[in-house]
Amino acid sequence: MVKLHGKLILLFCFLFVFSVRSQDTATPPDNLLREFRNTTGSEARFDLYFNTPDRYEENSAYDWLDALNVYANNAETNGDTLAIRNYKLMQAQTYFDLGDYDKSEAFSQDLYNENEKLDREHMEILLNLLDANYERLGLYSQQVEIREQKRDRGFTENITFYDIYSNLGLHRQAMEYYIDDEKRKIAEDDYFGLARYNNNIGNYLRLDRSPSTAITWLSKAKGFVSVYLNDQSRAKTEDQIRDAHLLQGIIEGNLGKCYVQLNQYEEAIPFLEKGISEIKEHKRNNYSSEEVECTLALAESHIQLGNFQVATDLLSTSLEFSNIDHRRKRNSLSAMYYEKTGDFENATRYLKRNTRIADSLDLTYSALQKQQLAVVAGRDIANEKRKLDQSMMENEQIRRNMEAQEGKTNLVFISLVFTLLGFAGLVYAYLKSIKNQRLIAEQNHIIEASLVEKDSLLKEIHHRVKNNLQMVSSLLSLQTKNTRSKAAIEALEEGKSRVKAMALIHQKLYQNDDLSVIEMQGYIESLINSVQSVFKKGGHNINITIDAEGVELDIDRAIPFGLILNELVSNSFKYAFPDDKEDGKIYIHLRKGGDQGFFEYMDNGIGLPDDTEERTQSSMGIRLMNRLVNQLQSTLNIDKTTDGVRFWFNFK
Repeated sequence: MVKLHGKLILLFCFLFVFSVRSQDTATPPDNLLREFRNTTGSEARFDLYFNTPDRYEENSAYDWLDALNVYANNAETNGDTLAIRNYKLMQAQTYFDLGDYDKSEAFSQDLYNENEKLDREHMEILLNLLDANYERLGLYSQQVEIREQKRDRGFTENITFYDIYSNLGLHRQAMEYYIDDEKRKIAEDDYFGLARYNNNIGNYLRLDRSPSTAITWLSKAKGFVSVYLNDQSRAKTEDQIRDAHLLQGIIEGNLGKCYVQLNQYEEAIPFLEKGISEIKEHKRNNYSSEEVECTLALAESHIQLGNFQVATDLLSTSLEFSNIDHRRKRNSLSAMYYEKTGDFENATRYLKRNTRIADSLDLTYSALQKQQLAVVAGRDIANEKRKLDQSMMENEQIRRNMEAQEGKTNLVFISLVFTLLGFAGLVYAYLKSIKNQRLIAEQNHIIEASLVEKDSLLKEIHHRVKNNLQMVSSLLSLQTKNTRSKAAIEALEEGKSRVKAMALIHQKLYQNDDLSVIEMQGYIESLINSVQSVFKKGGHNINITIDAEGVELDIDRAIPFGLILNELVSNSFKYAFPDDKEDGKIYIHLRKGGDQGFFEYMDNGIGLPDDTEERTQSSMGIRLMNRLVNQLQSTLNIDKTTDGVRFWFNFK
């Protein structure tokens, strides 16, 4: 017994030593990021990065981003322009995969501005990335321009807009366009294509609040993808199998969301759980909007069924709720949970969060949506007209070819044969011409109807142009980033500051209970903060005193006042305190009693130069202030003081 025990111990030791040595000599698993770092040259790294779809399997996107930042900085230091472009495009793609679409768009836009330096491969990747970024950011008019670029450069034959119509809320119209464009392209035995086609139609119906009809289409999609995965007669790559499983998860999730719309929460839960599991396992990027939507729908189902602990776990998940609609949905579900559990204080807190989001979006969203819809509709009409013109040119070319062929006939017999053929061709051309005329008439009708719709949209846009002043300011900011001239940048910044001053008037109006007047103390404080942010002053060296408590003005007076004050404060920040003196002071005084009012502005800066009168004639700011004061039926007075300058005027 002892000998047997000893033999067992020796055997165990042998096996242990063998296993350790086997582990020491085993080849470590390949690491793609390590291979990327060991690769020489930015072009080789570029090919490795974009030709490997599973690059985040072993290392996260953040690890890749850290490595890319190091290589990009080295390329900047060495002045290697080709390497800079390669790494910048990889950085843009990585930010997109992380769901940071603002940064991805910024990197992509920098590359797009120097597009003449990009080769065809880089340009195709860049345009596809910009297309996806603009969709996520809701910039659909820019997305249309990128798609036209893809068509004009030969990356795609035709461009479509049905997904943009859906993103703008026109789901039924998007579905009709999608059916017309895609149905004829799918073969009867293309089960994956049929699954994707039926899923998209079902999803459009779900978004259009027709869940019962959507379930029929989604069930067909589920059947087709199952047939595709179980079909052993056709070879499939790992990527194709992965895409099929991902589509299967999306279909399951859409079915679950339909049952949530029907308030059938117990039926919805299995579909949603299976969909989330499939999407998590097979998604390409770190962020998936389908996973977020399914998680929110699953949380809603558990709240409705009273499974509060499960619901709170889902709502506190580490998923990225970067989409505003997703954040609003999560806030609504949190409010619903606290209301059902009797915690009305927290329920009110989450409802207020949604109210703040709505306040920041609803004023401009409708006009912006209509403006973008007008752009998309106009481009859609132009695209259809281009196709029609191309068809007419082809018909004209056919006719010319036939005439040239007939002119070559010399012999009587051949002439007779060609005459008969020509007659047959003319009959065919005549019938085709009738068909084309009918098509042209139908297209003209569609174009005229679209133009009428576009006119009505434009009238609505003009009617609510005041709500788009913030958009104008954003556009000026974008233009500033793309401008190198210092004078142009200063002019754009001044224009942006003036636009912000007017936009702030409208913001204060909408925040007031009384829309006819504006409380000037709060408005002036907000305007000062806005100007400080533009000139990067922070306000810590300049003491600003505002004496306008209780003064209210209507919009016709408030807008000139805002613009005048914007010019005065901007000039003080730019010129009055060049050395950032610690005792810098600005005093703003506004009083109104009865039909008379008084405005006074003083600072203790370096004052006005000796040639003030000459500068008054050439300075745009002072000329602008004089005109604005004239609108208030008054005259601007300027006094040089021993310590600074004073502007004042009376008004009615």
